[in-house]
Amino acid sequence: MNFLLFDIGNTHTHLGLANEHRVFRQANIRTAAWFDGTSANLVAKFIGNRKLAGAALCSVVPKATPKAVAASRKLWKLTPLALTPDTIRGVGINYPKPHTIGPDRLANAIAVRHHFGAPAVVVDFGTAVTFDVVDKRGDYVGGIIAPGLAAMTDYLHEKTALLPKIHIRETSAVIGKNTKQAMLIGAVHGYRGLIRELASELKRELKSKRLPIVATGGYAKLMASKLPEITSVEPLLTLEGLRLLRLHHSVPIL
Repeated sequence: MNFLLFDIGNTHTHLGLANEHRVFRQANIRTAAWFDGTSANLVAKFIGNRKLAGAALCSVVPKATPKAVAASRKLWKLTPLALTPDTIRGVGINYPKPHTIGPDRLANAIAVRHHFGAPAVVVDFGTAVTFDVVDKRGDYVGGIIAPGLAAMTDYLHEKTALLPKIHIRETSAVIGKNTKQAMLIGAVHGYRGLIRELASELKRELKSKRLPIVATGGYAKLMASKLPEITSVEPLLTLEGLRLLRLHHSVPIL
């Protein structure tokens, strides 16, 4: 039994193929492909000749969601299960306006609760750096949002005359000897300091000295490499949350 998973983000749509046990295949396509007519071929190539028993999606791009649903219905006769506060399983929600929570953040909460227990925290290094918190009762209770590493460095490049665009990578330097190096130190070491301080505050707030803090997203491996506060790196965490969601539903829901 194979499931097709869509994690539709602002820049990329993360595709997953999963079974009852794990996400076993992953690829990315441009989210813009939903609007230029190329998505169907890309997804079909990703699926290959595998038979599908269901699909699930989370999306932070509302205009792309019906495109993905329509393609799934037309090509694979599937109606994807959309992750919302109404369809969520495996984690509770204790939040004033649940429908304002990004569905990808709910997917992360499902996965971290299932695999790491409660309380637990997810740090997602995407376009934004987001913290999502599951409390000791197993409820999603909110989080923290900061600019992403690339968003911050790209903003500096776009809004200043002299600061260049940089490629984010590891650096051992602490004092920059040129502009690019100085920006890199600010991004990598600076964001590690941000994560470290917020992790400390969350441990105090949740009254948990051994709080599982799980990293996911594009820069997760880089940032976690020198952050002992990060207890695990799970690149497929969001898709895993969708897999678990789909397993909890016997009938597709939109």
